[in-house]
Amino acid sequence: MNRILSKRIASVMFASMRGNGEWGSGAGKGGGSGGSVRDAGGSFGKMEAAREEEYFRKQQKEQIQKLKGHLQEEIHHHEDQIKKLEAEIKRHKSKITELNTEESTVGK
Repeated sequence: MNRILSKRIASVMFASMRGNGEWGSGAGKGGGSGGSVRDAGGSFGKMEAAREEEYFRKQQKEQIQKLKGHLQEEIHHHEDQIKKLEAEIKRHKSKITELNTEESTVGK
């Protein structure tokens, strides 16, 4: 998920650096086309570019929220594992104490 998010952020950033002039002002020198509306330029092209930007910002925000949720789940899982391991350590220490007590009584 993290790689996907990183690639998406990078592609949006590089897309904004590729064009000459404003987004939606017509086809650039990148070799690709932005679609017929964006190629035509003008206010419709700028509006379409703004809609695309809004869409990608919304998508990026959703991806970040999902990533944060996933990381919270990971933290919770690891905290549970720590509690279980601490209980195991306590149990083992208790068993060692019992064995030490038993050993001291057997030797007498």
